[in-house]
Amino acid sequence: MQSQESGVHYSRWDSSSRDEVSMTAMSSSEEASCYRRISQKLCSGKLGIAMKVLGGVALFWIIFILGYITGYYVHKCK
Repeated sequence: MQSQESGVHYSRWDSSSRDEVSMTAMSSSEEASCYRRISQKLCSGKLGIAMKVLGGVALFWIIFILGYITGYYVHKCK
């Protein structure tokens, strides 16, 4: 027997007096397959290579800017 995970979504509309509550149940294997499908799409093939390159470039610039700011305050003349 698979474990069931449930979710409750509550939304309230400003213009009307009705509240909407929806409940869904999703098994852990369905949720895992959804995440696996997304990760395979984003981490493999040409799109995966592009994501890794963009992530590396973004990480480089973050470290560069933090180092520049740190160096500015460390070597600042008083």
